[in-house]
Amino acid sequence: MATKKAARKSSAKKSGAKKSSAKKTSAKKTSAKKSPAKKSSTRKYSPSSGNDVKREMHAMKKGKLKSGRSGKKVTSRKQAIAIGLSEARKEGKKVPAKKS
Repeated sequence: MATKKAARKSSAKKSGAKKSSAKKTSAKKTSAKKSPAKKSSTRKYSPSSGNDVKREMHAMKKGKLKSGRSGKKVTSRKQAIAIGLSEARKEGKKVPAKKS
């Protein structure tokens, strides 16, 4: 009799493991469905502001881009992008507000 009980316990453990793994996969699928609906896609930056950044990046790579007050040569990619976006803002193009 002891062997029958042991066999039942081991088979119960195996089936329990299958159920729990099935629950985990279904939980992952439902969490993906709960993501908020996407908003209508609108551009954050105007295409012409991208051209301004592109122009400044080329100037930086050629070594002709200078910073504002000091007039030093700009070597940072991030700084070149910031200069291009700043100029686009001054021209009134669609660019998000500067983060402080």
